[in-house]
Parts: sequence; structure tokens; C-alpha cells
Amino acid sequence: MASRERLTYEDFGRATRELAQQICDSGFEPDIVLSIARGGFFLGAGLGYALNVKNAFMMSVEFYTGVDERLDLPVVLPPVPSKVDLSGAVVLIADDVADSGHTLKLVVDFCAETVRDVRSAVLYEKPQTVIVPDYSWKKTDQWIDFPWSYQGPVTPGGGLNH
Repeated sequence: MASRERLTYEDFGRATRELAQQICDSGFEPDIVLSIARGGFFLGAGLGYALNVKNAFMMSVEFYTGVDERLDLPVVLPPVPSKVDLSGAVVLIADDVADSGHTLKLVVDFCAETVRDVRSAVLYEKPQTVIVPDYSWKKTDQWIDFPWSYQGPVTPGGGLNH
């Protein structure tokens, strides 16, 4: 198996602050953080606190079904944020990784016609992404083990499902 990038919770905390500082230093002042679920929840919440943005939205997009296993195209899952709620806003989209970039591009395109300004922030940017995020903490070509998902879910029978 190819080598993997392992992100710890401690690294995640540092990465979130460093991304927030990049965003702040650029002069971008979002009024909404739109997190792409599920991996973007964590980053979106951290950036919301670090940038003092209390208005948070979430969008569920399914693309990956496993390690290097994905659907043909990303699919938006309900509930979908109302474009009325985003109308005229300055939006920061948060996600864990821009891998193929198709999920991030889908959400940026969803927002583009409605919002005043939209930018994206990710923890990791991969070289093959079809959309370059405005802010990224690190570039890698490895599969990433995130602290919230690498152990797999806890099963109803107790114990971890590896």
C-alpha cells in the first residue's frame, strides 16, 4: 500500500489556526462559513471560531465511498442550503481535502451565481485537483488518514470496525 499522510488532532489544531491566519492576512472577511460534510465540518467549525464567523452552513456531498473508491460524479445530499440564505453573502467554503477537486468545484459553482464573493479553504490540496483552493495548509499526493475517520466507525456491537 502507498504511504499515507497521518494528521493528528494536534496537527489539525495548528493547521486550522495557520489557515485562519492566511485568510485573515489576505484581507478576506467572510460572513458565512459553508462546510462540506463530513470532513469539512471540523475545519469549518475551527475556522468559524478562529475568524469570529458565527454564521455557519453545511452542505453534504457524497463522492468517496472508500479509499480511492468514488462515484462517477459528486452528488449533493439533502437538505441543500437555500440560495436565498446565501444571497449577497461573502462565503468561505471549508473542506478537508481537494483531491480530485470535483466536490469543491461543485460547491463553488453552486455558490458563485448567488453570493457576492466565494473562496475556499482546505487542509490538503492534491496535485490533480481540478480547482485550486484559495487557501490550503499543505500539498500532498498521498492518501490522508484524518484523526476523525482513520479508525473507522464504532459498531453497535461494541468495538471498532476496521
